[in-house]
Amino acid sequence: MSNSPANALPEPSSDADEALDAAGLQAMARAAVSGEAASPDAAAHRRGPFRPGVWLNARERARARLSVHYFHAIDVLCVAVVTLLALFLLTPDGLGDARVADVLPVITGAAVTLALMRSIDVYRFGQTQSDILHLGAVSGLVACGGVAAVAVGGLLGDIHFTLLLVWGALTLVTLYGLHLCWLELIRRMRENGALTPNVVLVGATRHAESMIREAMQRRDLNIIGVFDDRMARSPRAVEGVPVLGDSEALMAHRILPYVDRVVLAIDPRAEERVRDLTRRLTALPNPVSLLVDTEDGRLRAAAMERLARSRLSRLNGQIDDDRRAFNKRLQDLIIGGVALVLLAPVMAVIALLVKLDSRGPAFFRQRRHGFNHEEIVVWKFRTMKQEAADATASRQVTHDDDRITRLGRFLRSTSLDELPQLVNVLKGEMSLVGPRPHAIGMKTGQIESARLVADYAHRHRIKPGMTGWAAIHGSRGPLHTAQDVRRRVQLDVEYVERQSLWMDLWIMLVTVPVLLGDRLAVR
Repeated sequence: MSNSPANALPEPSSDADEALDAAGLQAMARAAVSGEAASPDAAAHRRGPFRPGVWLNARERARARLSVHYFHAIDVLCVAVVTLLALFLLTPDGLGDARVADVLPVITGAAVTLALMRSIDVYRFGQTQSDILHLGAVSGLVACGGVAAVAVGGLLGDIHFTLLLVWGALTLVTLYGLHLCWLELIRRMRENGALTPNVVLVGATRHAESMIREAMQRRDLNIIGVFDDRMARSPRAVEGVPVLGDSEALMAHRILPYVDRVVLAIDPRAEERVRDLTRRLTALPNPVSLLVDTEDGRLRAAAMERLARSRLSRLNGQIDDDRRAFNKRLQDLIIGGVALVLLAPVMAVIALLVKLDSRGPAFFRQRRHGFNHEEIVVWKFRTMKQEAADATASRQVTHDDDRITRLGRFLRSTSLDELPQLVNVLKGEMSLVGPRPHAIGMKTGQIESARLVADYAHRHRIKPGMTGWAAIHGSRGPLHTAQDVRRRVQLDVEYVERQSLWMDLWIMLVTVPVLLGDRLAVR
């Protein structure tokens, strides 16, 4: 992660970075409010001391947080293979004829080792922990597994020391190799900012100043912008961090997909203002916190630690959001990968038929909202005439729509036009199940759909899906009225709050019968 001073910050490294620089940082926001031209030194104010070297959106950083689950899964698989290999090498009569006194101690040792690795935070990968201490902890856990194996062997009256030594050595070497790889991957993720939370502050106050100064000392938290409703008297920057606009500007700012948390840095005693801002900001898909300033340095440091602690999740305790996201991603990769392989011939035929049916490409690409306001490019089979393509969904589809081709009408009625989105699923931009992604700027009547429902952005708190809770309850296709939008959002938010592996499997199971049972629906 690059956290060098403002005058040494790197040039923009991506299109997203350029968009953030050009998307109305402090000088432009002030010019919009006051009508004055941006000053020549605007560039110096729009960078700030925390500007990341590489901009990674929330989905990309979430993928980094899920890495610990992949690490643990690979550790389990490799230890299981090593255990079987040790038993195979040292049971000449074959595993089928192996004695319980030989097999049970080794299996116990492997189980104890893996259970301890899961429960004592070996996957925490603390930022200040040395690699030697981490590998030492792994050695200690393998030793505990060996002690457990010897104890079980003693209870069974026969300790096979050669087998246990071979198993212990193979397990230790394997885990050393794996965890050296994990440590290197974590180091690289920290360097590119994947594990450093990005925060924006609401309120250009003394609370914001103290938090920014603390973050400057810690260097494990990026405060990338400040928003303040009192733009007429707010400074251009707070401790070098640019003021980007007021709270209304925050609601639709291009910086949102890169923000992990919004923090209210205002005096908690201003209860009315806190309530008003909290009410308005809860419409965002980003989590919102209230910073409670305190004179006690230890309490303030603890509050900063909670914000800045490594985004790598713990593996112990109840299933958390990251564990749920990992299960969902695994589900998408397995089922989505199998579906793409099986449906590839069908998709090839459909692509050929689309080309033969009307002039134009076989596929249609459209920019839509993804997770946390991220803009993604969604793929579909083209169902409209090329000259009538509507990338922003400014005119929604109706019965007997003259823009739809003959084949397109069939593809829409069966939802076969959505099959290319399996590519979006495997790329991690979408999920098999989730709220349907809406086109950016989509209108219901003459009004942008997102402005019709206060909770509209809540549907962006999870990845969009190829099918979803709303789809199997009849809310699919175009949204012609405000009531249609409200019902869709209500069902989507209900799914976001209830999402689970079994719910997703149920939705996938009933999707095809539901869609085929409603062939007359406009989609």
